[in-house]
Amino acid sequence: MNIFILAAGLGTRLKPLTDTMPKALMPIEGRPLLQILIEKIKKECESPEIVINIHHFAEQIVTFLIEKHSFDVPITFSKEQEILLETGGGLKQAATLFANDEPILIHNVDILSNVDLGAFYRQHANETDVAATLIVSERQTKRYLLFNDENRLVGWTNIETGEVKSPYQDLNVEQCKKYAFSGIHVVSKSLIGLMDAWEGAFSIVDFYLSVCDKVVIKADVRKDLKLLDVGKLDTLNRAETMVKELGL
Repeated sequence: MNIFILAAGLGTRLKPLTDTMPKALMPIEGRPLLQILIEKIKKECESPEIVINIHHFAEQIVTFLIEKHSFDVPITFSKEQEILLETGGGLKQAATLFANDEPILIHNVDILSNVDLGAFYRQHANETDVAATLIVSERQTKRYLLFNDENRLVGWTNIETGEVKSPYQDLNVEQCKKYAFSGIHVVSKSLIGLMDAWEGAFSIVDFYLSVCDKVVIKADVRKDLKLLDVGKLDTLNRAETMVKELGL
């Protein structure tokens, strides 16, 4: 099972803590976020193979995993040494490090959730006509992915500014389902080939929006989703509570 962990970010919203450490090593209940995620993967996923992208204090992440013997999981690093490649560019580079053509589960290192990652992966793998599956919810936000009645991605909108992105010129936003993206998704390896024209740093969401009229990108709507983005200082206490509640 191929898993790509996004851990290269600068963690600017967690300053000053991230002035001396990467966000991936931010301790929650005594364990770094990266350790919490890897242990969740080990519990829920069959024969996981992990690629982690690194940039900010990359050597600390490498040293940590060496000391922990990689938690007895095969781990490879996708080094973004010169520039951060963002979510899309990061995936494009990391995808070359997986030795097989199985789908890739993508997970931000700073996301805590009650999603059974193994079950989600298998669900996508069984739908051979789906290029990517995105876990979404009805969480209130300013930015939404837009889906049609078949839960297929058709666009994106910022409800505060009214901005809309979509390959469909006549898209009626009011007729679309609006869901918030969780940062947890699975892509089929075949979708990576459509990234050939994309160079350097780019957003995976922008890429999805550019191809959603050509391939099926599907919503997995989780009404019972419990999820926390540990991205700001005021989320750290909530993260400790969630780790306890979910048994992470």
